[in-house]
Amino acid sequence: MDPRMMKQMQQMQNKMLKAQEELANESVTATSGGGAVTVKMNGHHEVLEVMLDPDAVSPDDVEMLQDMLVAAFNEALTKAQDMAQKKMSAITGGLNIPGLF
Repeated sequence: MDPRMMKQMQQMQNKMLKAQEELANESVTATSGGGAVTVKMNGHHEVLEVMLDPDAVSPDDVEMLQDMLVAAFNEALTKAQDMAQKKMSAITGGLNIPGLF
């Protein structure tokens, strides 16, 4: 293999590793129920924080709270995936590398 190509591949790999580390420190926030539920997630899809408006916590309507939680978690996950994909696409030049995202 061409030594220049090997060097480029190693540089790309180093950039990708650095980007993965950075994703752990970057976060996204998603809300549902008009702000009644807020979920904060990092770029590794780890939940960092869940905030509930006290008015959203009603023993008479637990099902609605559950639905709002699911919606906020799903939105946060989508945002975190998009953030990671944009960061990695900037490194790979838009190449879709299976298993990377």
